[in-house]
Amino acid sequence: MVNRINNKNQQKFEQIEEEKSPGVFQKFFFWFLIPLLFVIAILLVVAQFTGTNVFEKAMNVTNTISSKEKTSEENANQSQKIVNLQAEIKEKEAEIDKLQVEMEDLKAKNHDAEVEKEQLQFRIDELQRSNQNSQKEFDEILSTYEEMSAKSVAPIITELSDDQAVRILSNLKPDKLAEVFSKMNPADAARYTELLSN
Repeated sequence: MVNRINNKNQQKFEQIEEEKSPGVFQKFFFWFLIPLLFVIAILLVVAQFTGTNVFEKAMNVTNTISSKEKTSEENANQSQKIVNLQAEIKEKEAEIDKLQVEMEDLKAKNHDAEVEKEQLQFRIDELQRSNQNSQKEFDEILSTYEEMSAKSVAPIITELSDDQAVRILSNLKPDKLAEVFSKMNPADAARYTELLSN
């Protein structure tokens, strides 16, 4: 029984001890919050004596923090703009490369056209020289026919092709042409007269 009483007394004593021991909140309040408030009060008094406006300083600090946040937002916007501009630059460079390729193709085609033009001009010059030579030869043949007698020319003309005969007859002098027609048989003279009139 004595043990029981001792146990009961001991339990009561422990309950009193538990009630007396401070809780976590009380420990926080006593060990941290009260000293912190005390330090703040002392700092405010010191600031008052030194002429420092603590609230103004606090506003400056908050403004500085907000300006840093704005700056970081602006930096983020600037970074996005830079990324967009770099993408645009790459697109423009690709477009420039494409245009340069097209320009090179056009230069190559232009070069080919110039080469072809030079070849055609060379052929034209050749044909003109050939034509001049042909004309010279024709003029020599024509002068030969002019010198021959009409009686000799008439049978030769009838043996030539119609194109050759017409070319020679159309370039003979009118007097010589009349003599040649007079020496031809009437059917051939009529035929060549009709060809000459066309």
